[in-house]
Amino acid sequence: MSGKIENNIITVRQGDSFALNLQISDNNGIVDLSNAELLMQVRNQNDALMFEAIGVLADGKTDKMLILLTPEQTNIPVDKYKCDIQLILGDGSVHTIFPADVNKIGALVITEQVTR
Repeated sequence: MSGKIENNIITVRQGDSFALNLQISDNNGIVDLSNAELLMQVRNQNDALMFEAIGVLADGKTDKMLILLTPEQTNIPVDKYKCDIQLILGDGSVHTIFPADVNKIGALVITEQVTR
């Protein structure tokens, strides 16, 4: 709930849950998401994996997927991390859907919390 996605940056408060709702489509319309996988990886500036999250179909809709970040995943040091989200379709093709700009590296920014 507490977070935002703007341009190539996902911002979440440390230790909070955040649902990333993604509508998947291409120029031809709806993409077949049967047997598709959605994978998000978050890495520090030294490329060490901080966490990964798996997406699922959202509410049984054929064009929407959901990645739910848990408090355990976002309870990492306050910092700016590299991240991307890849869609792996049933035919094995891989499509990086975040960041949308192929010339940018996506970022996950963890902001400071007060309540502990």
